[in-house]
Amino acid sequence: MNTADPIADVEAIVARARTAQRAFESGGSQQAYDHAAQAAAWAIMEPGRNRHLAELAVETTGLGNVPDKITKNHRKTLGLMRDIQHAATFGIISDDPVTGITEIARPIGVIGAVVPSTNPGATPANNIINALKCGNAIVVSPSPKGVPTCEALLGYIHAEFDKLGIDRDLVQMIPGRGSKEKTQRLLEIANLIVVTGSQNNVKRAYTSGTPAVAVGAGNVAVIVDETADLTAAAEKIKASKTFDNATSCSSENAVVVVDAIYDAFAAEMAKTGGALITDETKVTSKLWVKGHLNPQAIAQDADKMIAALGLTDDVPADTEYLAVETTGIGPDHPLSGEKLSRVLTVYRARDFDDAIRLTRDIQLHQGAGHSVGLHTQTDDRALTLAQAIPTSRVIVNQAHTFATGGSFTNGMPFSLSMGCGSWGGNSIDTNVHWRHFMQTTKIVREIPANEPAVEDIFGDYWGEAGK
Repeated sequence: MNTADPIADVEAIVARARTAQRAFESGGSQQAYDHAAQAAAWAIMEPGRNRHLAELAVETTGLGNVPDKITKNHRKTLGLMRDIQHAATFGIISDDPVTGITEIARPIGVIGAVVPSTNPGATPANNIINALKCGNAIVVSPSPKGVPTCEALLGYIHAEFDKLGIDRDLVQMIPGRGSKEKTQRLLEIANLIVVTGSQNNVKRAYTSGTPAVAVGAGNVAVIVDETADLTAAAEKIKASKTFDNATSCSSENAVVVVDAIYDAFAAEMAKTGGALITDETKVTSKLWVKGHLNPQAIAQDADKMIAALGLTDDVPADTEYLAVETTGIGPDHPLSGEKLSRVLTVYRARDFDDAIRLTRDIQLHQGAGHSVGLHTQTDDRALTLAQAIPTSRVIVNQAHTFATGGSFTNGMPFSLSMGCGSWGGNSIDTNVHWRHFMQTTKIVREIPANEPAVEDIFGDYWGEAGK
C-alpha cells in the first residue's frame, strides 16, 4: 500500500474488489454464492475462532463481555444463515406468466460497509455474508478500536476462501486505524454503502452521492402495563439489558411502568438484580463527564460500572443493573437518552395512555423510528401503541435485544442494523438483510390488454361526489 497517499490506497482496494466481483459474477452460480457466504459464516462461527474474536473485541475496544460476544457471534450468524439458506440470489428468481415479467437477480457490485466498535466481529460478518450471498464484493471500514478484530475476522475468512479457491479480494478492509478521509472516499466510490454506528457516519453516507442503507439511533423505551406478567417482564428486561453490557442499539434504555403495578414491578426488578436508585443525581453526576458518557462506565460489567459511578456501597452486592427513577425527558435530561451501559431509566405513568405519551416523548427526543417494547396481556394494546408513536417495531412480551434483530422465536430477519424509516432519517424501516444487497433486471413481455373502463374506477366516487 502507498501509505503516503491513503486515499489512493482506498481507491486501489476498491479497484481490486471491483475486478474480483466482476469475475465472481461472470462465473457465478447459486452454489458459488452460497459457498462463499458459508465460508464467511464458518470463519466466525468455528468455536475456537469465535472465542478469539470475542476476546480480541473486548480486549481492544473495552466494550461488552466475552461470553455474550461469543453467543452473539454464533446466534446472529446462525440465524442469518437460516434466513438466507433457501433465498434465490442468482439467475431467474421469478417468472410470472400473468404479468409477463421475469426477474433476474443481479449483484450491486462493491459494497462499502462502515461498522461500529460495539460489535466489531458480528456486524461486519453479517454484512460480508449478505454481500457474498448476492454476488458482491465488500470493503469494510471498521472503527479505529475495531480494527484488530476486523483484521482477524478477514484473516479467518481468507483462510476459508483458500480452501475453495475463492478470490480474497472479494472481502477486504480499509487498512490502518481508519480516518474520516479514507471512509469518505469509500462512501464516494462504492456501489452501495451500508452504515451502522455513529449518526455522523449515517449522515455522511446519505450525502455521499452513493446509494446508502444506513440506520438510525436506538433509544429503546419499554412499557410495562398493569396486565403484564411482572415476573416474566422483569426477567426478560434484565436478560436483555445486561447482555453484552448493553452494547446493542436494541438494549432497553427506559422502562415506563404503569402506576398501579409500579411498586410490585420494582420488587420484581430487584429480584433479578435491578437496584432502584431514587436520587438520579447519584448516577448523572458520574455517568456523564463534561457532557460525554464516562468511558469507565459504558459497556462494562456491573461491578466495574457501579464502582465507576461511586455506588458500590449504595447497592446490593449482587446488583446486575441500575434502575434510575426520573421524570424528565429531553436534552436537559440525559437519562432520557441512550446510555450504552447497564443503566435503565424508570418512568412512572398514571395509566396506559400516559405511558404511551411518555414513550412517544422519549422517542421524539432520541431513537425515533427504531423500536419500542410492550409487556402486556391485553392483545389490542400493541396496535394502539404502534399507531400512536413514531416507531418501526413494537416488540411484545420479549427480551428486546434478542427480539429486535431477529430471533428463533419471531419472524424478524437476523440483523445487527435496524432501519428506522423517515422518523429516524433512514431510507428503510426494516432490518438490514440480504435483499438490500441485491437488485434485479426485469424482462417484460407483452400480455393481453388489461385496461379498465373509466366508470369501473370512478363509479363509487361519482356516486358520492358527482361527476
